[in-house]
Amino acid sequence: MSHSTDTDFQHLTVPEGRIAYTDAGAGRLVVLVPGMGDLRATYALLTPALVDAGYRVVVTDLRGHGDSDTDFRAYGDAVTASDLVALVEHLASGPAVLVGNSMGGSAALIAAADRPELVAGVVTLSGFYREPVSPAVSSLLRLVYRVLFARPWGAAVWSWYVRSALSKGRPTPDLDARIALLRETFSDPAHLRAFRRLTTALDHRETEARLPDVRTPVLAVFGDTDPDFSDPESELAFARESVGAEGVVLGGVGHYPQLQAAGDVLALLLPFLASATHRSGADA
Repeated sequence: MSHSTDTDFQHLTVPEGRIAYTDAGAGRLVVLVPGMGDLRATYALLTPALVDAGYRVVVTDLRGHGDSDTDFRAYGDAVTASDLVALVEHLASGPAVLVGNSMGGSAALIAAADRPELVAGVVTLSGFYREPVSPAVSSLLRLVYRVLFARPWGAAVWSWYVRSALSKGRPTPDLDARIALLRETFSDPAHLRAFRRLTTALDHRETEARLPDVRTPVLAVFGDTDPDFSDPESELAFARESVGAEGVVLGGVGHYPQLQAAGDVLALLLPFLASATHRSGADA
């Protein structure tokens, strides 16, 4: 059964399992990466616009999510980065611009640090450049996640949180359908188990440790109603200081700029893509 809104997906085999992705358009390569607890459908508004703009657009599911396999043992920013590297190598379409939401952005930063020749640029949409809480709080949260995302209530809890907290601000198009898809997906025991493993393993200190090695252009987009960041302006300042990012904090936007502010994101993304892909072509 497909757990996303399209069925025209392919699989790439990586250590421990297979990663699902779609591939559309032609031109310079752009890889779109969802965040934790999300699916390829999160980029339904960006994908057609990028294809129309002349890009080859690949959208991937995280390990354990959507149409990717659910029996992976390792989860987190670094192993997700390794999946992205494997995918770009497999596509053999030159360096890619990696666009990641939430932890997808964190993984994209590590991929850029690991393999700069494969990454022409990174765009983070509500991406984590560092762990937002202390180690003590992080340890406590992992215990809480074990309870919150257990059966039989885990899918309902996550769906409620996406709707009520992460989607605060501007309306999300087709929000009811989005929530229904997430609830259906994580009602499956294997998907919920993989999601729970990710929530209890995720540590963005993995990403922060690699920031000094990021040399590619970076665009950072945050929302001012995102509950994951107590001070989004401070996070943008950190992104600027740590990797030289350009960026913006969008008003009335929560954790999903690609859905709540797709027009604003495209207005930022398209010039960045043109610059990053031009630079990578000149360097080739």
